[in-house]
Order: sequence, then structure tokens, then C-alpha cells
Amino acid sequence: MHLRNRKAPKDSVHHPLFARFYARVSVAAETKGHIAAHRAELLSGLSGRVVEVGAGNGLNFAHYPDTVSEVVAVEPERSLRQLAVRAAMRAKVSVDVRPGTAEALPVEDEGFDAAVASLVLCTVRDVPQALAEIRRVLRPGGELRFFEHGLARERGLAAVQRVLDRTVWPRLFGGCHTARDTLAAIRDAGFEFGAHRSLRVPDPGPRTPTSPCVLGVAYRPRADLV
Repeated sequence: MHLRNRKAPKDSVHHPLFARFYARVSVAAETKGHIAAHRAELLSGLSGRVVEVGAGNGLNFAHYPDTVSEVVAVEPERSLRQLAVRAAMRAKVSVDVRPGTAEALPVEDEGFDAAVASLVLCTVRDVPQALAEIRRVLRPGGELRFFEHGLARERGLAAVQRVLDRTVWPRLFGGCHTARDTLAAIRDAGFEFGAHRSLRVPDPGPRTPTSPCVLGVAYRPRADLV
């Protein structure tokens, strides 16, 4: 077993005001924005050990199927992590909530059958490093399940996203960026895509800078260590 030594401090990410705002808005979006249905689709069919990166307030926990033996949920923000611990107590599967960042996951090499990144890659400080960490902790052939918002296909909305990312959006929303190209980042990290699709959140509903989303699965190549 090998753990990375460069662990981040427990509260290296602390956005208490945003955390309170996110906790309220995310719960409302579960039904109004149909997010709960997307979470259920994201996690359907998972089994074995799962690491969830940036678990937030633990809204995914209720959707894990009972074929999952354990979820290790990593969350750097103190207030959200406390809410995640409460959600873990209500989950039907075993959930271990730990402090840590996506760029330095406090878990062993090749210890997981699947990783989950759900509305988190927009906020990490170093996306390539975060994806490299996910690849490190997955066994060869392991799954990366992703549900993320990102760069719009429409030029007009994409231009708005880029302006927001350079100005007010990350400051207002806990480091969130709206114009990251999630699919390109996953491909560049060496994952192989399975089924995935683009969607709009909410749909129907008003279009916002975070409406363009992707949901699907990618795999750590089995030939990584051959």
C-alpha cells in the first residue's frame, strides 16, 4: 500500500459563506433542477470500493447501490465535510468521510474499483493533478464516473463563461470555474471514454453559465501497468 506524503492541511480549503449557500441551493436543486435523477444515473451499477472526490454535503450518498462495499468520500471544506458526515450516517452503504483535496487524495494506490467526480472539477485548483490522482488510486480498468458542468458549445455563452471566470465567478462561488473543458481534461489525463452524454441543467429552465454539463464514464486503461 502506498499513500502520497504530500497531504494537504485538513482545512486548506475553507469557504464558510459559500458552503452555507451551497448547502441550501444544492438541496433545492435536487428536485427543481432534476439533479437527483442525474446523481442516480451517475452511480447506477457501481460495485466494490469507491472513492468520491469532493463529496460536498454528501448528496450522492443516498444514491449508491448496495453493490458498493465502501465509499471513501474526500472533502476539503470543513463546513461541507461536517454535513457529509451527517449524510454518511443516513446512507445505506458504508461511507467514510475524510479531509483532503483532489490534488492529494489521502488513499492508497490502485485501491478502488471506481472514482466519482460530481460537480467538483470546476473548483479544484489543478485539474490535471486531480485527474492524475484519480488515475493513481484506481485499479487498472477502474471506472471514473463524472457529472460536471463546463464549457458551452455555443460561442456566445462560452464567451460569457470565460469573462466570468476571469472576474467575479470564482470569488463568489468558492473557486468555481464555468469554462473548463471537462472532457478534454479527462482525455488528456489518459482515460478511455465509455458512454457519456451532454445535457443541460436545469432542463427545462433558464440557461445559466453552469447549465452545460456532461455525464458519463471513463476508464483507467488496463494496460497501464502491463
